[in-house]
Amino acid sequence: QVQLVESGGGLVQTGGSLRLSCAASGRTFSDYSMGWFRQAPGKEREFLVQISWSDGSGYYDDSVKARFTISRDNAKNTVYLQMNSLKPEDTAVYYCAARVGTEPVTDEHKYKYWGQGIQVTVSS
Repeated sequence: QVQLVESGGGLVQTGGSLRLSCAASGRTFSDYSMGWFRQAPGKEREFLVQISWSDGSGYYDDSVKARFTISRDNAKNTVYLQMNSLKPEDTAVYYCAARVGTEPVTDEHKYKYWGQGIQVTVSS
């Protein structure tokens, strides 16, 4: 059974950084992509970035491209989201998700597996 577990969230001041982790287990993910999404209070969940397990290629939403970086550690089956220059509007619950395939996909409904989510709060 596939499990995704996020960690690394918390409270940070404006301009600060956080690194989220998503530990994946339950199968081999070489043919999968991992994505990060977030959902702010009262808003729909939005796509941020995805990475292909096989070649590490990333696809970013323009809104975070300059500040967020996705990476993976194949040996640890873990995906990371480095977030820099954080703003209060980045406050949200952040989710990692997994799906089969390597092409860029931003539609959350195409992702089969989801983590439980982790809170990120950026204070002004």
